Amino acid sequence: MSGEFTIGCLMRLWVRARWVGLSLISVWLGTLLWTGLSYAAVTDEANRLEVQTDPGGGVRATARVVFPAKPDVILRILTDYLKWPELFDTKMRVANLSIDRGIATTDLRISHLLLPGEQRLVSESRTLADGGLVTDLKGGDFKRYHRVWKLAPMDNGSRTIAEFELIVEIETMLPDWLVAFATRRELETHFRIVREKALQKSRMGN
Repeated sequence: MSGEFTIGCLMRLWVRARWVGLSLISVWLGTLLWTGLSYAAVTDEANRLEVQTDPGGGVRATARVVFPAKPDVILRILTDYLKWPELFDTKMRVANLSIDRGIATTDLRISHLLLPGEQRLVSESRTLADGGLVTDLKGGDFKRYHRVWKLAPMDNGSRTIAEFELIVEIETMLPDWLVAFATRRELETHFRIVREKALQKSRMGN
């Protein structure tokens, strides 16, 4: 009995130590990545990106981005809904698209490395009178999704300064700090792709 008791105690201590170790690793990774997020939030005076966990759940991202093309060119890129998957590094496809009275309803199926299977995002998008695009959640596997692009001309209209906001929350067991880290990386790539397409269209005179 004494031997069994000792082995049982050792097993419980080992399990508890392993749990504490994993918890400390998780906290350490969260702190490390969060420090990286804070450091990477400010890139330069013209371009800024900040991503943080939102008190209401999920992630909030804000950015100011300069694009090498006129606002109408940027808006055409952002409202080419069938080509939305080309603007992201994450694998996705447009399952359905309908446009009625200026409102575009897009049914996206997103395959993310951090999530199992395809995640469905159904959203409604409409252009803003003063230049820009707003997209809101309509259905699917997301809890929250709100995205706003506000576009304004700069340098005599030859370039665009964009104000960006995103609030997103998904159905997942992943911690919000990990979602924030992934979101920052995806937005950096997203902005780069839009820049490249804008530059290409400007060179072509579109």
